[in-house]
Amino acid sequence: MASVGTSEGGCTGAGGAECEEEPVGAMLSQGKRHFPEEPKPGDLIEISRIGYSHWALYVGDGYVIHLAPPGGIAGPGADSFILVWSDKAMVKKEKLSAVAGKDKYHVNNKHDRKYSPLPPSQIVRGAEELVGREMPYKLTSANSENFVNELRYGVPLWDQVKRGITAGAMGIANLMEFMWNVSKQKER
Repeated sequence: MASVGTSEGGCTGAGGAECEEEPVGAMLSQGKRHFPEEPKPGDLIEISRIGYSHWALYVGDGYVIHLAPPGGIAGPGADSFILVWSDKAMVKKEKLSAVAGKDKYHVNNKHDRKYSPLPPSQIVRGAEELVGREMPYKLTSANSENFVNELRYGVPLWDQVKRGITAGAMGIANLMEFMWNVSKQKER
């Protein structure tokens, strides 16, 4: 059975305290994580960070493959500050518990209805072949969501950024309308 770390104790990356490991099933019964089902190799894992999601690919035995900052900087949330300013990322294989830390995560194969996933063995093999490679990174296209979707479906998809751009455009439009209304009121 696959295992992942607990949310208690603050899992740390390399060189820090080890995470206490529990089977996913035990964690489900204790309500520590929000898996509607046990993750299977090839599943996409969405990790909820403050203001965005980090994505990883579950490869079994509690491990995920994901994009991380280059240069050995690791730990939960490190990607939020460093990857945004970087044009490169490193493909890493790490324990899900170490990548997520105290953040909530869940299986999210959200495109399975629209796209047929590749066979799990092909997904995992493709991901394993990329471990240790430096990849181009762009917040708006070549990001963690795009990376895992391309591995699972063979198609690069990144809804999170599209939603953010749409929300940002709507916010700007609303601000412009508000400013126009205020200027009209001043004219009266």
